[in-house]
Amino acid sequence: MQPVPSPLVSVYVAEEFNAEEADILRRYFTNLYGPVFALVNLPEVVKGALFARYSRSPKSLRRLFLDEFVGELDISGDAGIDATVGLRRAEELYDKVFFEYGDDSVAQLGGVHLACEQASNLLTKILEWGRLMAYLEQSTRYIAYDARIGGRYRFHRPPEVLQSALGTRYVGEMDRMFDTYAELLPAVVDHFRETIPKEAGDSDFVYRQAIRAKAFDSIRGLLPAASLSNVGIYGTGQGYEQLLLRMRSHPLPEARSYADLMLSELRKVIPSFLKRVDLDQRGVAWSNYFENSRNAMDDIAGRLFPAGTPIDPAPVVTLVDFDPEAEVKLVASALYPHLSLPETQIEEQVRRMTTTERLAVLRAYEGERSNRRHKPGRALERPGYRFDVLADYGAFRDLQRHRMLTIDWQRLSPIHGYTKPEAVDEAGVGPLFDDAMARSAALHDAMLADFPAQASYAVALAYRVRFSMDMNAREAMHLIELRTTPQGHPAYRIVGQEMHRLIGEQAGHHAIAEMMRFVDQSSEPELERLQAERRAESRRLGS
Repeated sequence: MQPVPSPLVSVYVAEEFNAEEADILRRYFTNLYGPVFALVNLPEVVKGALFARYSRSPKSLRRLFLDEFVGELDISGDAGIDATVGLRRAEELYDKVFFEYGDDSVAQLGGVHLACEQASNLLTKILEWGRLMAYLEQSTRYIAYDARIGGRYRFHRPPEVLQSALGTRYVGEMDRMFDTYAELLPAVVDHFRETIPKEAGDSDFVYRQAIRAKAFDSIRGLLPAASLSNVGIYGTGQGYEQLLLRMRSHPLPEARSYADLMLSELRKVIPSFLKRVDLDQRGVAWSNYFENSRNAMDDIAGRLFPAGTPIDPAPVVTLVDFDPEAEVKLVASALYPHLSLPETQIEEQVRRMTTTERLAVLRAYEGERSNRRHKPGRALERPGYRFDVLADYGAFRDLQRHRMLTIDWQRLSPIHGYTKPEAVDEAGVGPLFDDAMARSAALHDAMLADFPAQASYAVALAYRVRFSMDMNAREAMHLIELRTTPQGHPAYRIVGQEMHRLIGEQAGHHAIAEMMRFVDQSSEPELERLQAERRAESRRLGS
């Protein structure tokens, strides 16, 4: 593979395909060599399966398709397919409905699978902003970051930084951080092998996969936010329009560059849905609004809270806001669709009920939950909780992908310190980890004055970031039960466990906390992925 320079983004390492591979790929991808491309002419189930596999593979999507999917498809009749057939008529109809009648909902009815490859971890969070889209991101738990592509470690190289006096230092320090990752990986793997014996009945493959996943989890904090990832996105035209409007106004140059690439590829598939994005009086004005509002808030926040304002100490999770009467209102909301009475009348009656009567309603409403995927209904969306979380950026990356809530985050910097897994010290490589953290912080500080948006690239994932999560009880049930499962990463398990404790103890919502019966409050298991790997092997063997 040879690095291919692009005027829009950092050097992208394009793949080489032989003539036969290129002929196949042209039928299903909107381009063969760029970092952003859309999938066309494939069954929806194939697109979904391809993206699902994508998240756990080090391969690019096009290479993954060639290696693992083409052999399962009948492509003999696809040589003459053309994704543009009927496009002009569809555009004419869309223009009539959308521009003449202003029916924005039409743009919810056409969707695209889009791949964004070799995107920094900062960019992935920008790509995953929208609630009404679906994302799959390459996982640090399954991908070893000691491998290189095109002879280079996998980190974003912002052109404006490389062309500055800091360019050489930036690349050198990034290389050293990846060198440390590569050095620590075998040491931590050996440590786990020595301290966690293979159980009888587990195959070598299952044991090896579980050990490697735990090692990847333990040292992922060494990776800088510049580390590259692949993201698969599925969204409607309306979702992409909103995403692109925000990206085009974002202070990070990488985001603006990818917005241009994404718009170019999406217009090959759903051009009409994105006509407003770069019209001066439509999308451009909208993006300018986002930018002006952000700049105004940066200015007033800086004046009200000047640099150097002391930071109060805070726990990992703080329950900032809740409704003391939430459980009374929840009972009323649960009863509401089963009656013909005004809600105020129902709530008055609920207030006169005994605790036993209210609990009886909630237990009937919850029903017999046999697993965490059985969710009670929308009455649970009435109680709400706002949490202020201070966790490492790695945990934030995982929690940020929960979209049915309101999440906002502060700029990534070294200001809140970092977390270091005990296994790193136990393996005898703690000083190397600490040295990498120091280099990360020093590079961030050196970049901050000239490159305030890009300085976060230098910050390692082990550094903490502050973010707020505002959710109703139904989403809290989903998030907390999912993120406390034994196979979860310890960094976000503790966040979910603390959220559950605060709902029951601080808010006093004991009945709601009790509904979350699949929360796992146990301590960190020895091998988080062991049970999952056992199940996966059982499925592979058909047993």
